[in-house]
Amino acid sequence: MTNRRSFLTGAGVTMLGASLVSKAGAAGLPEAPVHTSAATAAPLAPTSGRPYNPVVTLNGWTLPWRMKDGVKEFHLVAEPVVRELAPGMQANLWGYNGQSPGPTIEVVEGDRVRIFVTNKLPEHTSVHWHGQLLPCGMDGVTGLTQPGIQPGKTFVYEFVARHAGTFMYHPHADEMQQMAMGMMGFWVTHPKNPRQHAVDRDYVMLLSSYDIEPGSYTPRTNTMLDFNLWTINSRVFPGLDSMVAGLNEKVRIRVGNLTMTNHPIHLHGHRFEVAGTDGGWVPKSARWPEVTTDVAVGQMRAIEFVADAPGDWAFHCHKSHHTMNAMGHDVPTLIGVDHRGVAEKINKLVPGYMVMGDKGGSMGDMKMALPHNTLPMMSGDGPFGNLEMGGMFTVLKVREGQKRGDYRDPGWYRHPAGSVAHEWTGEVPAATSAPAASPAAPAGPALNARKPGAKDHGGHQH
Repeated sequence: MTNRRSFLTGAGVTMLGASLVSKAGAAGLPEAPVHTSAATAAPLAPTSGRPYNPVVTLNGWTLPWRMKDGVKEFHLVAEPVVRELAPGMQANLWGYNGQSPGPTIEVVEGDRVRIFVTNKLPEHTSVHWHGQLLPCGMDGVTGLTQPGIQPGKTFVYEFVARHAGTFMYHPHADEMQQMAMGMMGFWVTHPKNPRQHAVDRDYVMLLSSYDIEPGSYTPRTNTMLDFNLWTINSRVFPGLDSMVAGLNEKVRIRVGNLTMTNHPIHLHGHRFEVAGTDGGWVPKSARWPEVTTDVAVGQMRAIEFVADAPGDWAFHCHKSHHTMNAMGHDVPTLIGVDHRGVAEKINKLVPGYMVMGDKGGSMGDMKMALPHNTLPMMSGDGPFGNLEMGGMFTVLKVREGQKRGDYRDPGWYRHPAGSVAHEWTGEVPAATSAPAASPAAPAGPALNARKPGAKDHGGHQH
């Protein structure tokens, strides 16, 4: 649900850099839109300012703006939010304007931008415009370039979006706590010429991670590496929407990484090129084909490809633990261990106990009782059964006849006859034995090794 609300400013003081703004000026704040739905919002076509080709934020939205005296004005509100990670699990996070991550900000190269930031958190914050080239006093580093935005106060940042590209925003204030709670958002600066770098579909996503104990709602923010939920736009599979594309459309996917580790992002069924980084666009002469690109911490990558292969194609991080939900750590491998006696005894104490791990980790169609507000590690149903995926995983659905601008899910792919892998029911040939070892080769001449002496090194000893 999307709505709009106004924030009272009489109790707070709005600041421009370090200078005070009058109450009359504070009364002129733009409204702060709020979006709470976890569904993917349609692209926000520009209604004022320069034209551009809008992006689509997977399971997110774009922040509306107003034009005032030639300046594009936005209003961000830093606040506690409740985010549905997937149906059946919610998390108490911090974010912006009702969601984590916050709304995507879209501007055009050369725009003068003014962003009002109201703090409704219990501690001070700031906003750093990651990758932007701007005046030092607008860089958003608490204590270095500005004082912190105290609870109940509003600051305003103003600068010119100098370069087209892909950027992020996040706090530089108590960032271990605030970023671990989900405070981040995407920023896209479009080129002045809408035909430059044009594609048919342009998706954006931020990678984040959380450590939320089964049965609880709030992340443990002191975790350094052992996260149990790896998310795309603070959603996990099967809660992530699919990306859709028409056959032979040109597609761009922009990925930003604000987790504590790198992510090798892999696309099935297509080859792509890395067309952009957080530093700008990559010249065509410097690109090469890939099917996986590594996105390091704090980096952004924009990949481009032609969706020329119809079907339902996996898109995911290639670290296997990152495509699981609510993982437990320090769990021993139990493959081959006979649980039968132990399971019988445990069932007397814990009815419904299920043996796991003795034949591998597959969850299949197992339905196990879970703590409240906890997702299965691997779930999601596909046309052929359980997908056994979670976390940083979604699907690219390429369809002939998917009209440009249509982002509705077309359902599962209907494979042409004879094009699906299937069980072989014919005769299976007998296994062959490995060839016998060949006779040992005759011994060669003996080799004598001589340790270098002083005369071999000009008198130097080692």
